[in-house]
Amino acid sequence: MIRLFAAIEVPEPIGQDLARLQTGLPRARWRPLEALHVTLRFFGEIDERRADDLDAELSRVTSPAFDLVLKGVGEFGEGHMSDAVWAGVEANERLNVLAGRCEAAARRAGLEPSTRAYRPHVTLAYLRSSPTDRVAAWIRAHNLKTFEPFRVNRFGLYSSRLGHGGSTYALEREYLIG
Repeated sequence: MIRLFAAIEVPEPIGQDLARLQTGLPRARWRPLEALHVTLRFFGEIDERRADDLDAELSRVTSPAFDLVLKGVGEFGEGHMSDAVWAGVEANERLNVLAGRCEAAARRAGLEPSTRAYRPHVTLAYLRSSPTDRVAAWIRAHNLKTFEPFRVNRFGLYSSRLGHGGSTYALEREYLIG
């Protein structure tokens, strides 16, 4: 079994800009530069045969190249506790279409439909009981931040391995678009 997802890698210059935001939250597990990405579709744990089918279907995905802009920050969580902080993605129809095509590829490969609404973002940190007031202050301090646009002309199929310090990702396949 292999844990897989499709994503757009954040270019290093944008990642360096994002890294400047990665401070000021107690008990935050900040994500390293190589882990910064915009997920298109999380596939979960699948067997090798199904992974080969998924790869074949993803290789058929077409899309024009497009520009993407990261804008603002926010948090995920329930109740009074935040689980993660993220950089947002400016609304982009071509991104939504590409994510939809990855969803369709997953279904053609025999995977169950995703049950989550698509909310593109770049996870910056996972939180462990970070004080709510500090998370709110961090969001206020960075919420108006807009990053330079970057060109999306490829996406990747990544494996994810869970470890003590969080997940590590490896690019398994790359698909050109445009």
